[in-house]
Amino acid sequence: MPMKIYRNAAEAAEILKRGKFDDAARAAAVREIVQAVKERGDEALFSYCEKFDGARLTAQSIAVSEEEIRAAYAETDEKLLASLRKAIGNVYEYHARSLQKEDIRTRGGRVTGYTVRPVSRAGIYVPGGTAPLVSSVLMGVLPAKAAGVKEIYVCTPAKGGKVAPAVIVAAKECGVTKLFKAGGAQAVAALAYGTQSIPKVDVIAGPGNIYVTLAKKEVYGEVGIDMLAGPSEILIIADGKQNPVYVAADVLSQAEHDRLSRAILLTDDAGFAEAVVKEAERQLNELPRKEIAAYSLENGGGVILVRDMEEACALANEIAPEHLELATEDCEELLPKIEHAGAVFMGSYTPEPVGDYFAGPDHILPTGGTARFFEVLNADTFLRKMSVIRYTREAILQDGADIVRLAESEQLEAHANAVRVRLEEKK
Repeated sequence: MPMKIYRNAAEAAEILKRGKFDDAARAAAVREIVQAVKERGDEALFSYCEKFDGARLTAQSIAVSEEEIRAAYAETDEKLLASLRKAIGNVYEYHARSLQKEDIRTRGGRVTGYTVRPVSRAGIYVPGGTAPLVSSVLMGVLPAKAAGVKEIYVCTPAKGGKVAPAVIVAAKECGVTKLFKAGGAQAVAALAYGTQSIPKVDVIAGPGNIYVTLAKKEVYGEVGIDMLAGPSEILIIADGKQNPVYVAADVLSQAEHDRLSRAILLTDDAGFAEAVVKEAERQLNELPRKEIAAYSLENGGGVILVRDMEEACALANEIAPEHLELATEDCEELLPKIEHAGAVFMGSYTPEPVGDYFAGPDHILPTGGTARFFEVLNADTFLRKMSVIRYTREAILQDGADIVRLAESEQLEAHANAVRVRLEEKK
């Protein structure tokens, strides 16, 4: 049986461990790739794209062409296109209404506050290793678009030099500036430093494999990044009144992502736990990605029995999961007890795919416990607060002595003098 039931959290310690972003061998390989692209630009980029993706690219073919866009639309089902447009509307509207607002206030001759500006260029990474992730185009591009970023560039792996038609259509519908056929650490490096074909950007966002994550870590400081994202994960808190068919399906929805995905159920009902495990095994046998999901459940998944929902919430906060489903009758009462999670899905009829594709909130979320300090990708990722300060003569006369005194305490005489000369000015 691929999914095991653990009697308590201590017994499940092994599956609660997470991979860290400190793989020395892979980090060294990524550093070499990043440095090569930084120094040799397109030459290194094209070489790595051929090596890793089998894509023979040139300066003329690396960007998806208008002809390729037309061909992609011709291959895309009309109903899929309609659903895609609905999802784009939901996601864009959500991010647009969640924007930071400028805050500038005046008090006694003192104007203080901040103004908000978008970055000029954003680079969005869209994975494409095991499946064409159309939804990742929406979730990466639309927060940047809502923030007002003028130039948005997308990089995605092109196996054999081709990008999935639905990914091309999604990029076009979202209004990207250009879609590039480049993936992996080399694409991240190209976005960070710029090459002859790919412009340098200000912020890089979007998930990827360990090489992409390590590359983002490597270039951080040269550009801003959204987060360091690892394998997908879901934690479900369910009481015994739920439908085991639903909960089993939700477990498998994450387990099928890749072999390193984690899917964990917390429940205080042993009979319900057994029903979910049995149902998960039945559904697993019907999945096209059965082998991936089975490996994930056996090595990183399971059911953990807890005493009550209080313990479940405490354990959830310790785990700080990417996706957290509160599949309980009293989910509204549990929500205030949740402190650390990437996204919370409430009730029996809100499975994780609702957020993955359609509801509006972003699905690019912190993983591996980093929800303790990273937040969900949102428009703020692409915005910068700039401080605004203005003093009148009366205000500097009132505050000047305090400012001079503080500057002198740091032995910064020129700082003190910049204020002092204004205090000594004759009216």
